[in-house]
Amino acid sequence: MAAAFSLVATDLDGTLLRSDGTVSPRTRQTLGRVSASGCYLVMVTARAPLWLRDVLLDLDLGSAYAVCSNGAVVYDFDQGKAVLHHPLSAEVAGRLVRALREAAPGVAFACERESITFRESAYVPLWPTPGMDASGDAESFVAEPVSKLLVQHPHLSQHDLYQLVRRICGKDALATFSGEQLVEISAAGVTKAYALAALCEQLGVKPSAVLAFGDMPNDVPMLKWAGHGIAVANAHPDVIASADEVTQSNDDDGVAVALERILLRLT
Repeated sequence: MAAAFSLVATDLDGTLLRSDGTVSPRTRQTLGRVSASGCYLVMVTARAPLWLRDVLLDLDLGSAYAVCSNGAVVYDFDQGKAVLHHPLSAEVAGRLVRALREAAPGVAFACERESITFRESAYVPLWPTPGMDASGDAESFVAEPVSKLLVQHPHLSQHDLYQLVRRICGKDALATFSGEQLVEISAAGVTKAYALAALCEQLGVKPSAVLAFGDMPNDVPMLKWAGHGIAVANAHPDVIASADEVTQSNDDDGVAVALERILLRLT
């Protein structure tokens, strides 16, 4: 079974990283062994490249590529540039901002470009995000294409906000979420699976050779696309339902446990 997989794709927050945002010694050691075996290790995350660099440097995986912003960007950290960028157009983003303001007064926005983040003053970052300073009104920063548009509301539940955003997006854009209290919008058709497929084609890796890990609804397309999709035990119910198997939680080294069994044959 180990020889069947030549690329490991894993989400970060809630999957590879523990709840405190750190990587355990066991997981760090296991990732090093997988990398040394010649297997590609690709981080596939909702994070923008700017917010991923330090994590990759800390892990020292020997892999230059990462899928960022829910699939809008594939970034080559060796070259310091995006090798794929499929942004949300200014026309669509502007329409969505105006429609959501009308439908849900009080809504607040943030957005990402390749390595730049912006937010309105009413948007509350859920975690420390490099460069995400208040930058004015959303309609001004979506005057250019954005990698991802983030939406919050002070009173609507995430479920209600998600349903509203999905309805307003229609076929023009794709709504998902990877954390509490926000909804994320990407260009139509842009998912983690979309970008990972493009990267794998470039690397000459077939979908059947991909082992993928995730925990939130934005990971579902990737887990379904990969040859073998694994959910961590703390994953959203939709993710568990879509996975081929469930490993231990992120706080119990679930990714490492599965990699040791499947790729390293340690258990």
